[in-house]
Amino acid sequence: MFRSICLPLCICTLSGLAQNIPQAQNLFINQETQQCLDQWNIKEPTEDFHSSFKPYLSSTIQDFSDSSIHFLHHPVKNFFLSKTFNEGPDKHNQYNFQVLPIIDLQLGYDMLSSKVITETFGGAHVKLNVNNDFTFALTALGGRVSYPGFIDTSIQTNGIIIPGLGRGFKNNDGSYSFSNLTGYLSYSPNKIFNFQLGKDKHFIGDGYRSLLLSDFSNNNPYFGINANIWRIQYNVWYSWMQDFSRYDGSQKSLQNKYGTFHYLSFNALKEFNISFFENVVWQGTDTNRVRTFDVNYLNPIVFYRPQEYSVGSADNSMMGLNASAKLFGSLKIYAQAVADEFFLKEIRARRGWWANKQGWQFGAKYINAFKVKGLTLQVEYNQVRPYTYTHGSVQQNYANYGQAMAHPFGANFKEYLGFVSYRANRWMLSFQGLLAEIGMDSLGVNMGQNIFASYTTRPREYGHKTTQGNKRQLVQSDIKFTYYLIPQMNLRMELGYIQRSISDDRSYRLQSPYIYLGFKTSIHQFYKDF
Repeated sequence: MFRSICLPLCICTLSGLAQNIPQAQNLFINQETQQCLDQWNIKEPTEDFHSSFKPYLSSTIQDFSDSSIHFLHHPVKNFFLSKTFNEGPDKHNQYNFQVLPIIDLQLGYDMLSSKVITETFGGAHVKLNVNNDFTFALTALGGRVSYPGFIDTSIQTNGIIIPGLGRGFKNNDGSYSFSNLTGYLSYSPNKIFNFQLGKDKHFIGDGYRSLLLSDFSNNNPYFGINANIWRIQYNVWYSWMQDFSRYDGSQKSLQNKYGTFHYLSFNALKEFNISFFENVVWQGTDTNRVRTFDVNYLNPIVFYRPQEYSVGSADNSMMGLNASAKLFGSLKIYAQAVADEFFLKEIRARRGWWANKQGWQFGAKYINAFKVKGLTLQVEYNQVRPYTYTHGSVQQNYANYGQAMAHPFGANFKEYLGFVSYRANRWMLSFQGLLAEIGMDSLGVNMGQNIFASYTTRPREYGHKTTQGNKRQLVQSDIKFTYYLIPQMNLRMELGYIQRSISDDRSYRLQSPYIYLGFKTSIHQFYKDF
């Protein structure tokens, strides 16, 4: 009966999707959807698609080919329930309305605490496209969630901040209630420019993690401009964020902070991309002065390090590179480099100066590995030196809403990641492994991992090295079986097992086994490996 109801609905839905390809809409990207795009982009590279800036604009993936994907999947160009109204033969007065119900129901068992864990939240994503150039979108989420101990501890330590979802309110049973709204207005006057005003998040990079900008923290208001010319994509956006370093439970204790971001992506070849990133973050009103958005940072094409020096600014700026290459029609290698401070003289001296604040990422994706359709392998290495992303004024650190804007570990770590997945038709078996060494504070001394500590509290000027301090080792594996009930709307059932182990130099050991069963349509990216 279930199939008899769903099959006609899917057929009607897909016929509606084929009628319209909106230009101005953003695309949700989670790990599974990204795998679809990787299959296409690696196998059939183009000069127009820039894979490292997310969310993607729909106009940049018009060449997306379903034929390059060997499994059923959530549609990339549109969502599940879609209806197009066309009142004119020349495609003017054309309206496309889309609805995606969001369901996230999960039952788990934390074996360490012998506790039942539940996630029960939902909502909807609605979108209206007008004449292929204007889009209004809104996503509403809300409900109750509880987490295994290794995540719950982090939430309570950070002032009831739920990763990626913002503030929660603790209930008597230990769960958290939350609500979260995202949305945007998007307008594309032509094929070159797109303008957006909204509240959302961005991700930069080709890997699972990003050392430049990730989607780990909560969404924030922004105004953005996207330009696509020839093989170049240029993004600039201005953000309004909030600092939680003095949060005491009241709204007044939140402090404003602002950021301007530039990202220039160049497809030198269809198979090779190199991109440049820069940003500046500055604090708003504090106890000493009233400061709002600095007009010096409105220029959409300026390089901010020279601009900082020209205005005598002590604001927090950062620069980075992202590169990727596609080889042999099945392999993609990628890399990132971030420089929070960069003094070549001190780097050459190799004395471990505290302000050598840099990070590196290297990774590779291998689709249809060993000529097995649907088999995907990925490896990734991340390393960030101590005190990276920090600032003398904590309010100007590289964080939003009490969480890191880059890697969730903060700084002073080395991380190894491995992924294996096999997907065929309606099912997928996947494995994720993580090994990390993190240098935590030692006896209350700031060793450079905590980005919410001022770098002025460092113990010395020289002799700093990555993973210094109390070295913590994290090993986590997650094996998951997924069955897609309705692939076109990402409705799926998941059965998974997480094994987590933490140890440190002080003979601390903790094993955290966790098993879970879920029923979901959610296409957001939620992290459990931090």
